[in-house]
Amino acid sequence: MAVLQSQLDTRSEQFRQNKEEMTAKLEQMDELYAEAAQGGGAEALERLAKRNKMPIRERIAWALDPDSPFLEISPLAAWRSHVAIGSGFVVGVGVIEGVECVILGHDPSVRAGAFNHFNSKKLMRGLEVARENRLPYVQFVESAGADLRGGGGGGGGGGTPVDPLLRVEGHFAESGRLFYEITELSKMRIPTISLVFGASTAGGAYQPGMSDYNIFVKNQAMVSLGGPPLVKMATGEDAEPESLGGADMHTSTSGLGDYLAENEMDGIRLLREVVGHLNWRKLGPGPSMPADPPIHDRQELLGIVGEDLKKPFDIREVVARVVDGSRFEEFKPRYGPTLVTGWASIHGYPVGILGNNGALMSESSEKASQFIQLCNQIDVPLLFLHNITGYVVGTDFEQGGITKNGSKMINAVTNSTVPHITVIVGASYGAGNYGMSGRAFGTKFTFIWPTAKIAVMGPEQMAGVMTIIQKASAERRGAEFDEAANSLREAAVMANAEEQSKGLFATSRVSDDGMIDPRDTRDVVGFALSAVANDAVKGTKEFGTWRM
Repeated sequence: MAVLQSQLDTRSEQFRQNKEEMTAKLEQMDELYAEAAQGGGAEALERLAKRNKMPIRERIAWALDPDSPFLEISPLAAWRSHVAIGSGFVVGVGVIEGVECVILGHDPSVRAGAFNHFNSKKLMRGLEVARENRLPYVQFVESAGADLRGGGGGGGGGGTPVDPLLRVEGHFAESGRLFYEITELSKMRIPTISLVFGASTAGGAYQPGMSDYNIFVKNQAMVSLGGPPLVKMATGEDAEPESLGGADMHTSTSGLGDYLAENEMDGIRLLREVVGHLNWRKLGPGPSMPADPPIHDRQELLGIVGEDLKKPFDIREVVARVVDGSRFEEFKPRYGPTLVTGWASIHGYPVGILGNNGALMSESSEKASQFIQLCNQIDVPLLFLHNITGYVVGTDFEQGGITKNGSKMINAVTNSTVPHITVIVGASYGAGNYGMSGRAFGTKFTFIWPTAKIAVMGPEQMAGVMTIIQKASAERRGAEFDEAANSLREAAVMANAEEQSKGLFATSRVSDDGMIDPRDTRDVVGFALSAVANDAVKGTKEFGTWRM
């Protein structure tokens, strides 16, 4: 397999500028990660410590195998909202007793681990990852149930308060689906385990209620459908917390608890024992290729993509710094050159790669369709690297079949059954996002670089299209078109579209699985490939009808 030769000029002014812009974004990202790690803040963490409780990230760290990775999902959820950054839940994939598991942890330092709009989306995404990739599901439960207070920030923008009735209805629907999902995992022979650290009422009670295995921490776990105040209001009974739902009661009387832990560390020990006896076996193939590192320096990934996504770059430069040994067998290199396709391996896992080098044309769309079929025939997962403004538009291109051939590509992506992993390194606009297996297309994992922008179309195009429509409307009415008012409207549309297209905004709304440092791309994708191999990798020869 040929080794990719780099044409990247690391001494150029463009490389230097790109690196400075990326470094600034990474510094901001690190600051936000540090803020997320603080949960509800220093005072809240101090209160936990006084009650002999560990922060959620410490609980997870002790449960993981030493020196093993933890792939956190949507760690920056709820940024610029009324909810603490991170949303009060930690969700990710980690290794326990050699088994890759989806781990969900309520953060009791954030509103008592209550459910809100953002962490409900993270929770459902975690359950989806467990289901789609056949991963055991572990819950660190400590929840006050649904957060019905104001300032949910569940609208689309910066923390707009949500109507209380809508918030209640939303939590009710999400909680109901949570019960369904946990039960379905068990039906699919995917183990579900709850380690209960504290009070878990209402919807929180059903998390252990629906789990296969339950571990309750003594003198801390308290599980009941209604806490003492609700019981008093509903029945008049003055219930004591321990007799109502304590760990001793549930492990000796009700039978809801299977294991009684003396303290939090003992609970984590019991969790590791439970995972250890699952006799878990991965059904997919393991690494089969040499897993040597790329010959090109991963640090150079910082200087490839800049803030201005209109400036082109060769996606092969990214591939060369991600794949094993920088080896890449390019498929159809002379046909449809605006899409790069070919085979490589990452951490020993074979993978087919599709990466954008311009707009999707008819030829590149046809090439993609054929390549996706070939990867399905040989059961090879697909990695999509986005920098796409969309499918090309215009009279000549329509007459040349762009709608027909673009539809072929979307058909192939839709019907493909091998795992898809997506990394958005630059732009991902319009139907190009769909053709490149965006989140809506059942992609197993989607990650973004700090330079990513995701939108229906670019801000300038959006503002321009609206102006054309407004002018046509005024002309039909016989009215004079107000250029001054339109200029103000255009500026507002562009500013809003630009802000909401940024990767940081998108990742904060849980539209992907997380923003990653470009230098970590190889390791993140490699871990994702290992996770998807828990299920059998089976391609298909069955595709929907497309126009020839």
